[in-house]
Amino acid sequence: MMMAAGACLLGGWLLVATGGVIWGAVTGITAERQVHRVRAASERMNADLQARLDSAVARMAATSGSIDDLAHSVERRHAALTRVMTQFRGIPGAEQELAPAEPLAADRPPVARLVAVRMDQERLIARAQSFADSRAERLRLAFRLAGLNPAAYAGSPSALGGPLVDADNPEALAAILDVDESFARRIQRATDDLSDMRSLADAAERLPFGRPSATARTTSGFGVRFDPFNHRPALHQGQDFAGPLGTPIRATAPGVISFAGVRSGYGNTVEIDHGGGFKTRYAHLQGFNVTVGQRVAVGQRIGAMGSTGRSTGVHLHYEVWVNGRPQNPARFMRAGDYVQQAQD
Repeated sequence: MMMAAGACLLGGWLLVATGGVIWGAVTGITAERQVHRVRAASERMNADLQARLDSAVARMAATSGSIDDLAHSVERRHAALTRVMTQFRGIPGAEQELAPAEPLAADRPPVARLVAVRMDQERLIARAQSFADSRAERLRLAFRLAGLNPAAYAGSPSALGGPLVDADNPEALAAILDVDESFARRIQRATDDLSDMRSLADAAERLPFGRPSATARTTSGFGVRFDPFNHRPALHQGQDFAGPLGTPIRATAPGVISFAGVRSGYGNTVEIDHGGGFKTRYAHLQGFNVTVGQRVAVGQRIGAMGSTGRSTGVHLHYEVWVNGRPQNPARFMRAGDYVQQAQD
């Protein structure tokens, strides 16, 4: 019995050892196969990238005929691209977004370096178009939030001016810029989007998209409400803001003071003409420090919050008028918030 038990133990040990050896072999083979697959995938990727570079070099060489011709082509593209990129100066985020790539090392072949520069030019014009289009679309949405038609404020002549804007024919534009036609199309699209973006941004700076007070809280909104005095439904033509007595009230857009005095029901009132049919009114003021005909900038203090006129307590009554009709100020403030996001 002891011998039989020993034989069983020996057999079990041999079985476990054999299984361990087999499992280790299988695991090793699997791991080795995985390493081979990863290595093969990496080699294929490197080969593909090299093939693309070789193909690009071959196409460029075949098209240009020589390195000198290729260099001249890159230089012409660079000159055209510079005309576009200079228009993005001063726009927040543009310098980081449209920064050129680092040049290739000097020990790389000249043709490879030229191809890399040309590919970077393609990338830059694509990102310039995307950057301008994205900013322009955000501004269009801001105008729609305010109930305005963005098409009425977009499309003014680009800062590039001259034939670059007027040449709708890609062939003519390519001849003017001395670049290939496909690159001329990209430049035209980028400048069109840039023109819209700048026109909308300039218009937004002139419209009452700001807030009359950064600290006051919103109370009564625009629309029908129960009058606080007679408790009957009545149209409230503005937005009310509550805050401490003397809270600074600021212009929501640049303009000219068209009224500064006392109006029946409004108490101490300041009105600003922003041009283009836009006007804002600031009522129930404690006092004001502007005069009729004075030009004010956006954010400039024009008065202080009070409770003059037909008022139940300290607050600001703020109105926005467009072509003689009252508008919902909340829509303009939401549009202003979105314009700020578009610039960040």
